[in-house]
Amino acid sequence: MESQSEAVNRLQAAFRSGLTIPEKFRQMQLSKLTSLIKDNEQLILDALHKDSAKPKFEAVLSEIDLVINELHYAIHNLRSWMQPDYVGKNLATKLDDCFVRREPLGVVLIIGAWNYPLQLTLLPMIGAIAAGNCVVIKPSEVSGAMEKLLAELIPKYICQDCCAVICGGAEETETLLKNRFDHIFYTGSQRVARIILQAAAIHLTPVTLELGGKCPCLISEEVDILAAAHRLAWAKFFNTGQSCVAPDYVLCSQATCDALLPALQQTLEDFYTKDPQKCPDLGRIISDRHWTRLTDLLQKSQGRVVLGGQSNQSEKYFAPTVIVDVKEDDALMEEEIFGPILPILTIESLEEGISFINRKEKPLALYVFSDKSSVVTKVLEQTSSGGFCSNDGIVHMTLPGLPFGGVGASGWGSYHGRWGFETFSHRRSCMLRGWALERINTLRYPPYQENNLGWLRWTISPKKNVFNNCSLM
Repeated sequence: MESQSEAVNRLQAAFRSGLTIPEKFRQMQLSKLTSLIKDNEQLILDALHKDSAKPKFEAVLSEIDLVINELHYAIHNLRSWMQPDYVGKNLATKLDDCFVRREPLGVVLIIGAWNYPLQLTLLPMIGAIAAGNCVVIKPSEVSGAMEKLLAELIPKYICQDCCAVICGGAEETETLLKNRFDHIFYTGSQRVARIILQAAAIHLTPVTLELGGKCPCLISEEVDILAAAHRLAWAKFFNTGQSCVAPDYVLCSQATCDALLPALQQTLEDFYTKDPQKCPDLGRIISDRHWTRLTDLLQKSQGRVVLGGQSNQSEKYFAPTVIVDVKEDDALMEEEIFGPILPILTIESLEEGISFINRKEKPLALYVFSDKSSVVTKVLEQTSSGGFCSNDGIVHMTLPGLPFGGVGASGWGSYHGRWGFETFSHRRSCMLRGWALERINTLRYPPYQENNLGWLRWTISPKKNVFNNCSLM
């Protein structure tokens, strides 16, 4: 059996051979990845259900179709992404070709996450392949059925000279990180991210971190309360609350809270019936450890449970739960909840809500619900977050044209669409010069003369109609 270091060495040799560079090869690998998903949809659905009882509807939307759409987007746009970007020039470089060339980094490591084990493993892989890299995939061992399936399927579809799947837990990951990679892409917790950063620092390896955080949802008084309840509940309890962009807590006035609670109660009954434990549309917590963590958080909270609260460890079931009278220093506010518990905190004004958000670490996503565009604009302009969405939740991350990533403690870097291609590319500055105008070039050579310096400064200074607009991504 091939060792980790042997696999990395094999991919490094393949990359040096130039195998992954041609556009035709990249397109072929992306097409094969598309076939992997389409040919094995039922196996994927079965694995997702085995890991967390993920409903087919949610699995298709958030795992299968999201990845398929990303693949189509990359396949359609890859040729244009690979084209050089020509930049503006000054008089001194007017006869030169000056451009930015995208080049693959080499062998990259992608460490996937368990909550969306297909999407969060394959989406960065799409960007890495599109950019021309060799890829080592490390699926999450927590979602064991999907880990096993990816290890089985990927070598059958993707060229084994440019891709390897390595399975295992923390010990195997620690060993894997001792290898030298050209980029590491990690999705998961801040705690593990610190470990990865320490390992990457040894080789000065660049890192992309897709982390989480406590994503706030600020609800103003001027809002369609029933529509807000529907969209809030869907975004929060989709995938049983195990989403890094799920609304983590709500900020609203007491009057809005009083109106929201009955709307949420009716919404949850409409979504999951009066007995959600038997509802096939509600998944399960991924493991006993995660279930125990959620139970402990709820027990430590000083808030008041008004909806849900029931749980069953043998089934890893946790009811959609809403809790009020939560204070800023409550146990539920100390860390990302990552489960179906929704705390509601009351505020006196929009300004107080913005101040509350700004006292916390910058979140991966921020949501505001309001009928007034002025409220939405004010929250957008006076806060910072990885992503922002008004009057809905989660859906912003489904659009390939928008970069997905955090800021500060919620992550470094971004991906999706061209942003993933850029993450796994080196933007190489290129200037192609000829031998013309050598007489002018003598102005820069020693022995230096004051009048020559004046001429040189003139040739490189900004002048109207001399500079072209730089090509932007």
